[in-house]
Amino acid sequence: MKLEGIHHITCITGDAPRNVEFYVGLLGLRMVKKTVNQDVPTIYHLFYADEEGDPGSDLTFFEYPGAGRGRAGVGMIHRIVWRLGTDDAIAFWEDRLRSAGVVVEREADAIRFEDPEGLGLEFRVVNTDDDPLMAHHPDIPDEYALQGFDGARAYSADPEHSRDLLEQAMGFTSTGDQSFECRGDNRSSWWAYDESRTLGEQGAGTVHHIAWSSRMDDHLAWRQRVNEAGMQPTPVIDRFWFKSIYYREPSGVLFEIATLGPGFTADEPLEHLGEHLTLPPNFEHLRDELEKTLTPLPDPIALRSKS
Repeated sequence: MKLEGIHHITCITGDAPRNVEFYVGLLGLRMVKKTVNQDVPTIYHLFYADEEGDPGSDLTFFEYPGAGRGRAGVGMIHRIVWRLGTDDAIAFWEDRLRSAGVVVEREADAIRFEDPEGLGLEFRVVNTDDDPLMAHHPDIPDEYALQGFDGARAYSADPEHSRDLLEQAMGFTSTGDQSFECRGDNRSSWWAYDESRTLGEQGAGTVHHIAWSSRMDDHLAWRQRVNEAGMQPTPVIDRFWFKSIYYREPSGVLFEIATLGPGFTADEPLEHLGEHLTLPPNFEHLRDELEKTLTPLPDPIALRSKS
């Protein structure tokens, strides 16, 4: 039984329109689902991913309108790392981001920067046999497009507290320096800690949780396994497009294990993903109220078209 790397990473924004412009218009991701937070249905849950909405490429945001900036600290992810396929892609993205006014820190095979609300992002050239998970954007050649998540870094006061859970229960492999690999049959990701005792504050520009990918048939067994490891997982929660369990790992990061299906095409055709507000059936009765109160957003189709 193996986890298939990162499923999705969920963050917080205080400004959904600017968020859409940045992740769709500038970074070239596809909005694959425009829906609501199923725990707080009066706010958005926006999903950006590759062209087909595949797990492993799925960055999502809750919008709390007007939320102030947060700050990553102990028990929080502070950097999300994406894959690029070629060295030339680094130069392309450095130029594209700088031209948009983004401050970029360059390394030989990587660039680091922040989104408009301070979320730490990194693009890195990665040699892998994993399928590239790419979205299409007319201003971004496919050979330079983002290819899905590579990994994520979190702060911990004592990373060793998390080792047994990761290695014994979740099947991660230590790669040294408080870093671990999560490798499934089809996809892999890495997970790493940086030691810190600084307390964080959740708000705009921070990560809410990270989800790991489970095959559908293994999901209940994963819940049992993390429960036996001393965690306190939630019951299985049906999110309609996938099923989930949640728990705090020993360093304090909120983990989710989410199923690889049914997927975003369960209620929308692939060619029209993310174009309209989509609600799970048990939230459909709220549609009229929500359409009046949710923040108007830029058209993601227009952002993926040449001006």
